[in-house]
Amino acid sequence: MKYTLVLLLLALFNFGNAQIIDSFPMPKMKFDSKGELVITASPTSSKNDFDYLVGKWKMKNKHLNSRLNNCKEWTEFESTVEDFSGLEGMGNFDIVRRDLNGKTYEGRTIRTFDPATRLWRLYWIDSNGGPLDPPVIGSFSNGIGLFFCKDVQVGRPVIVVFKWDKTNPEQPVWSQAFSDDNGKTWEWNYTNTSYRIK
Repeated sequence: MKYTLVLLLLALFNFGNAQIIDSFPMPKMKFDSKGELVITASPTSSKNDFDYLVGKWKMKNKHLNSRLNNCKEWTEFESTVEDFSGLEGMGNFDIVRRDLNGKTYEGRTIRTFDPATRLWRLYWIDSNGGPLDPPVIGSFSNGIGLFFCKDVQVGRPVIVVFKWDKTNPEQPVWSQAFSDDNGKTWEWNYTNTSYRIK
């Protein structure tokens, strides 16, 4: 009995610190002659794709403590989110807040839809200062949104992907991964699940 309890506790500890294993088949990256990403909207891409997010949420987050460093340790925390529609239906915005070392940390997402290309652009900025992050660009297909950009993280050029899973719109899941080999392999380093506040 004692042995079984120890095994159970170990399993629970390892589950809480387990690496994100995302079995979703990532598409092969396409590049133009200048090496820039080629991103095409899905046939079903729509300005209404983020309507499900409008409202107030509690978010459970989990991120790797170190990125692109074969890290296996995670930090978990909670935050709150309030999401709005805007720009006559062509935009979606949220405000994320959490307590961080006794101070309020705030982040904001700006999402804009281009009706000509039917692509979404997602921008992030937070209270740590600095410019807007480069936008990740993409669309939804069958309840899964994939949004990509090229960036530099921990001093290395990478492709960034945001993955939105809204197959359960009452508990949507966002995940982030980096690839430093042009999309051959991905490190999933951040994920959160949102729970609607009624």
